[in-house]
Amino acid sequence: MTESEGVVNDVLAGVKVLEVAAWTFVPAAGAVLAEWGAEVVKLEPREGGDPQRGLSSLGFVPTGRGGINPMTELPNRGKKSIGVDLRTPGGREVVRELAARSDVFLTNYLPSMRARLGIDLEDIRAANPSIIYVRGSAHGSRGPDADRPGYDGVSYWSRGGIAHALTGPGDEPVSPRPAFGDVMGGLTIAGGVAAALYKRATTGRPSVVDVSLVALGAWNIGPDIVTAGLMESREVRKTSRADRPNPLVGNYRTKDGRHITLMMLQMGRYFAEAMRVIGLPEFVDDERFGTDADRYRNRALIVTAMDEVFAGRTLEEWTTALSGLSGAWSVLQSPGEIVDDPAVRANGYVPTVTAVNGTEFAMPVNPVQFDEVQVVPTGAPEHGQHTEEILLAAGLSWEQIAAHKEQGAIL
Repeated sequence: MTESEGVVNDVLAGVKVLEVAAWTFVPAAGAVLAEWGAEVVKLEPREGGDPQRGLSSLGFVPTGRGGINPMTELPNRGKKSIGVDLRTPGGREVVRELAARSDVFLTNYLPSMRARLGIDLEDIRAANPSIIYVRGSAHGSRGPDADRPGYDGVSYWSRGGIAHALTGPGDEPVSPRPAFGDVMGGLTIAGGVAAALYKRATTGRPSVVDVSLVALGAWNIGPDIVTAGLMESREVRKTSRADRPNPLVGNYRTKDGRHITLMMLQMGRYFAEAMRVIGLPEFVDDERFGTDADRYRNRALIVTAMDEVFAGRTLEEWTTALSGLSGAWSVLQSPGEIVDDPAVRANGYVPTVTAVNGTEFAMPVNPVQFDEVQVVPTGAPEHGQHTEEILLAAGLSWEQIAAHKEQGAIL
């Protein structure tokens, strides 16, 4: 099998997933499940498809080389697409036929929309009582905001506390990167689906799986939440650069404007070695820095000295100088550099994917590998690309398919 044909894991081979979802949060879960070997059918609106397909034409998503829309490719790789109008009787008949033959149903439609389109839990379970029903939401399936819309930038980043946790004292709130919480949420949902499949296989009982963006945010900053709850102010203390507890944890700017990240949590263990390696050997025997308590008390002096030392060499010089350091450190890399990272290349974390139009581009795959198989997904499908193929496999005749097309139920 060539790279352009795709390589997936087979741990979920035979599992059929029906995805009625849009944007990135839940579709990202479908992409992960496809990379784990499941057959994932993406049911898109007959007119226009997943609204994320249109973001590039509106200028919200930059279209890259070969006309590639990254925010379509990323969460929809490895799937098949069918265009269906769920507002029509024929469209609802189609979704029931597909659900009856599926193991998992994925959706992030709001409860009110699910009810109007006939794809709520009761509707899908009526077609298939054993199906695993998965709901991705902004704020959970219960409570006053269950039917309130949200995106990761609102529900995960802001309401979920991520922006506050990452913003320095007195700074403007840190803005999110595209789909930052969505892709983490998709991986989380995929894990929940795998657990639900195991439960059904061992007990015969299907599950309803719920994952929300606000819950994901709370999970990601769990240490901050627990700590805040133990403080009278209910706030986690934020420190300035010179006031951080451990000078061996943080970013240092190089002569050419790049940064080196140090992460040596055990300051006493690594202090002497680090000082010698970076060029401050006189600090090793300085009584001001003799113990952890001394180093903590005089930490601002250490940070200032380290800032000056790091500013004296280029990134290339520092990567050579730090190569033998036993503590953890790294170059602060840009997204464009990660593709060429030797660890990334060796493990196949960002393979070359071929889009439907033949354009090749680099795209990260899910970080889980089984049996050392390096996944290379196929590109995202075109809108409705597999409509006839999917319906024929579901048992519909050409006559039925033609009737649905004439009635505007399918693309």
